Amino acid sequence: MPSEKVKDLIKKGRTFLQYDDLGIEEPSDQQLKIPQPPLVKMKMTSEQIDLPHNFADLEIDNDILKVINNRVSHRVYSDESMTLLQLSFLLWSTQGIKSIRGNKYATLRTVPSGGARHEFETYFIVNKVEGLRPGTYHFLPLSHQIEFLSSVDDADKKLDVALFGQRWAAVANVIFFWSVVPYRSEWRYSCFAHRIILVDIGHVCQNMYIACEAIGLGTCAIGAFDRKPCDDLFSLDGEEEFTILVAPVGTISADNQDKELEFYAFLKNEE
Repeated sequence: MPSEKVKDLIKKGRTFLQYDDLGIEEPSDQQLKIPQPPLVKMKMTSEQIDLPHNFADLEIDNDILKVINNRVSHRVYSDESMTLLQLSFLLWSTQGIKSIRGNKYATLRTVPSGGARHEFETYFIVNKVEGLRPGTYHFLPLSHQIEFLSSVDDADKKLDVALFGQRWAAVANVIFFWSVVPYRSEWRYSCFAHRIILVDIGHVCQNMYIACEAIGLGTCAIGAFDRKPCDDLFSLDGEEEFTILVAPVGTISADNQDKELEFYAFLKNEE
């Protein structure tokens, strides 16, 4: 049986999900005509890299029924490199900007978002991508560029701590870290924003799964991470911006299937 402390936390979690006090009359910052926050985070460094956009050159499975049916989580990856075009496709599929509404009022992207607030930033660690040196990066969706942030000393050890010892993730070609900037949604939805944020990050991650399956890559979202070490990897302040979800992505092959089955062998004991 769970302890009273755990029971209390579960109750608070359910209360948060049920929150719908429509009797609140205090206006949002948008209703108060306070200027909205920036649509995206500005450049963090002086080293930007243009991403290719010739997605027609990728081998993309356009059979949506097949892609959805074949989608699974992958925790075993091959030693092959990922191409820069593949990385570009994943970034566009999960946070790509298709158009801008009004005078930079909102972005229309490849994923839905409550009120088109798009509260997330995309960071990632590169292990093995053609043409990119290992290290931390940040995606700039307005210009479809990435920027190199820094090298990571003892990356395996830092990832081991940040991801609670899930060492399979550290060998992925790229480890994506999505951060949330809550005020982008709070500006419009005030205290109702946070439940919307959780729905929105699900849209982003589902697009990652579908995009990976369509081009023959593998991913597995990670909700069990230590937020502070994750934030530290990208110099996030932990209050106005912090990590909300992690997703390693790697190349896969038929040779990996046996290893993947071995990884899940523990499930046989649960039957």
